[in-house]
Amino acid sequence: MTNIIHQEWSGLTVKKHKNLKGLKSQNLRDHMSEAELIFTALAELSTRQIAETIEAKGLKENAKASKKGGKIAKDARTMLEEQTGKKVVTRENFYLQKECKN
Repeated sequence: MTNIIHQEWSGLTVKKHKNLKGLKSQNLRDHMSEAELIFTALAELSTRQIAETIEAKGLKENAKASKKGGKIAKDARTMLEEQTGKKVVTRENFYLQKECKN
């Protein structure tokens, strides 16, 4: 479900998002920007609440809830990108930026 949710909101699989940031075995979330983390959380929260509302059972129903939850975050991401002219999903590695500041 994680990959379905992630791909729906970000347009990338988790693996492709990790590759974009130049990660190998590191945890993707540790290297995400604040916005990437927020949209991930929105997608996951939306998915959980949709699955609970429809009382999703099994892989097929939960996959549908995952796509719907991810789409909510995708729509919000797209609106933010239109308003700011900045992409949310980038190759920037925010963990490395934090290390350099310390």
